[in-house]
Amino acid sequence: MHFDVFNGDADGIIALLQLRLAEPKKSTLITGVKRDIQLLQQVPIAQASSVTVLDISMEKNHLALESLINNNVDVFYVDHHRAGDIPNSENLTSLIDTDANTCTSLLVNQHLAGRYVLWAIVAAFGDNMLLAAEKLSQEQGLSINEQTQLKALGTYINYNGYGLTVDDLHIAPEILFESLLSYPNPFTLIAEPNSIFFTLEQAYLADMKQAKNAKVLYDSEVMQVFELDDAPWSRRVSGVFGNELANKHPRKAHAVLTLNPDHSYLVSLRAPLENKQGAGDICAQFETGGGRAAAAGINQLPLEKLGKFIELVSEYYQ
Repeated sequence: MHFDVFNGDADGIIALLQLRLAEPKKSTLITGVKRDIQLLQQVPIAQASSVTVLDISMEKNHLALESLINNNVDVFYVDHHRAGDIPNSENLTSLIDTDANTCTSLLVNQHLAGRYVLWAIVAAFGDNMLLAAEKLSQEQGLSINEQTQLKALGTYINYNGYGLTVDDLHIAPEILFESLLSYPNPFTLIAEPNSIFFTLEQAYLADMKQAKNAKVLYDSEVMQVFELDDAPWSRRVSGVFGNELANKHPRKAHAVLTLNPDHSYLVSLRAPLENKQGAGDICAQFETGGGRAAAAGINQLPLEKLGKFIELVSEYYQ
C-alpha cells in the first residue's frame, strides 16, 4: 500500500495536489490540522510499501521515518521545516530546503518542472511567501487581478487548516484535497459559482472580522502580542491573522496567542518580514514548539512562561 502523509494547510495540501495531478496514484491519506505534524507515526509499517511525506518537519518525525526506512519502505520526503539529521538510506529520497523564502509546494513545483505552477503560486501565497509568489506570477504573465484571486484562494485554504481538532475546521483536509483534484487549473475553481472558494471566503471574512477586536497584550518597537479567546473561530484565524499583521508591520515580530481549553496558550509566531529568521529556533525552545525560520508556533505554552517567550523574541529581534 502507498500512503500520502501531508500537512493540512495550503502548502501541504497543494504540494500533494501537484504530485497527484501529475502522477495519479491510489493511496491512503494521512493528514490533520496544521499543528498536527507528527503524522508519520500513523503509517502502519507492516502494510506500507511506499510513503510520500509533505510539509511536516523531518526532525519531529525522525523516529517514525527511521522505522519505515529500516523496514525497507520507500519514502519520498519534501519539506521546508527544521530537518535535523537526514538519514542516509537508499530507501529515502528527500527534497529538503529550509530557506525562509521557499515552501514545500515550491519545491514540488521545481520537481515537476512547473507543470502545475498556478497551484504552486496559490500555495506560496497561502504560506505568506509573497515575494516568491509574486515573482512566479510575473514569470507566468499573470495580471494583478489574477494574482489577487490566487492569493485569496491560498489564504482561504491555509485558513481552513487551523484548529485544535478537525472539528474546528470548515472542511477536513483530506476532503478538501480530494475536492481540489477536480481542478487542474485553480482559475476554474475560482470561476465556478458556489464553489469551495466562496464557501471558505465567507467563513474567512466572518472570522477575521471578529479578530479585529483582538486584545493587545504587549507592544514594543520589535514585537506585538495579541490574545484571542478560547473559541473555534479564534483557532481558525490564528495563523492568517498573524500573516496579516506581519504584512502590515514588516519590521516587527508578531505573536497571536489563543487560549486553549487547558488554560495554556496556542502560539503563532511570525518573524519580521524584513528579517525572516529565528522563529522556529525560538519556538523549539519550548516543549510543544517548532516550525520554520519565518513562521513557527507552540501548541501549549503555559501562562507562566509567556514572559519568557516575549523576552526571547524581543532579544532575538532587537
